[in-house]
Amino acid sequence: MRILVQKFGGTSLSTPQARTHVIGHIQRELASHYQLVVVVSAMGRRGEPYATDTLLDWIDQNGNALPDRERDLLLCCGEIISATTLCSLLQHEGITATVLTGAQAGFLTDDHFGNARIKDVKPERVLKELESHQVVIVTGFQGQTDSGDFTTLGRGGSDTSATALGAALRAEMVDIYTDVNGILTADPRIVEDAKPLSYVSYTEICNMAHQGAKVIHPRAVEIAMQSQIPVRVRSTFSDNEGTLVTQPEGFRDIQSGIVDRFVTGVAYVSNITQISVECDRMEGLQLKVFKSMAEHSISVDFINVTPAGVLYTVFDSDSEKAIEVLQSLNLKPKSLSGCAKVSVIGGGINGVPGIMAKIVESLSEHDIPILQSADSNTTIWVLVKKEDMAQALRALHHKFELHR
Repeated sequence: MRILVQKFGGTSLSTPQARTHVIGHIQRELASHYQLVVVVSAMGRRGEPYATDTLLDWIDQNGNALPDRERDLLLCCGEIISATTLCSLLQHEGITATVLTGAQAGFLTDDHFGNARIKDVKPERVLKELESHQVVIVTGFQGQTDSGDFTTLGRGGSDTSATALGAALRAEMVDIYTDVNGILTADPRIVEDAKPLSYVSYTEICNMAHQGAKVIHPRAVEIAMQSQIPVRVRSTFSDNEGTLVTQPEGFRDIQSGIVDRFVTGVAYVSNITQISVECDRMEGLQLKVFKSMAEHSISVDFINVTPAGVLYTVFDSDSEKAIEVLQSLNLKPKSLSGCAKVSVIGGGINGVPGIMAKIVESLSEHDIPILQSADSNTTIWVLVKKEDMAQALRALHHKFELHR
């Protein structure tokens, strides 16, 4: 059985015209003799009747006191409406289809309502339905606990549903359909000459997603990478094959010879605050700082620990709370709000001399101060002021010739 998983996001299903494109993609793959499992998100975005954010706004307007368990129960309605709508349209086209909720499709999760983690996927019901239907539509973003309660998987949960289901079904491919034509070298809203990428490695796109690129959720990529399931990121509104996400060895199927690409793209995360705490002979300063952040559920990033003290970042929205917590420990933190983390990402940068020199040169040419830096095997990060972020992205994109 040749199984293909297709995932369609909210904008792909929000209008009759968009849904016509979705049906076309399904018909094309059926003609290629695939058994299709289609994962759907709730239709549209905030303000549209069945979008997830619209349902959240509805709760806010009606008491804003719904417990997390009942909130997940409501949010599951968006995907159910989307799935049943698509089922009706497919049946009208003569395509046999059926709908399964995340629970019916075998998604077992923990009970962290609103941001549940998948514990297991038991796809037997999906496989059984494929014996008598051309298409099985599964509601993304949701599952159930051991006790049968509905759960949701958090932002980007439908992507995670699609790759987890693809792994459980041993699908040939998972196609993630969105409103952009694949993965680009940068955010085109900021870098006008950003180019589409034909292929990226799991590690590269996972880093791009973690560093602000919103095309696919990083957890979805991690699951695909662990299961070695190729993923394509495609546009709902064209037949272009988009961007293939796979192991670097798979690139040879796309072009002959050895792939020699140091940098794949640039990304950013904005609205962050840099916090520094100098060592004042307090024993265990570093432990006290980071333990206090954890105890107050404040996420920390961009961490530098030295004998002189600690330097790290938090989101602007958490900065006031973080400062108050540190002051309660009789510390004297310094903070700089309104910063942005700019990332240079590429599977080929590890061990290559001159990458950091190019970054420094590029930003220096535009008088952009670097407030902090860090690196890993595939990513180099620099912290800049938010007002310098757009110029930094454009400068780095051009310096590494990603526009070519």
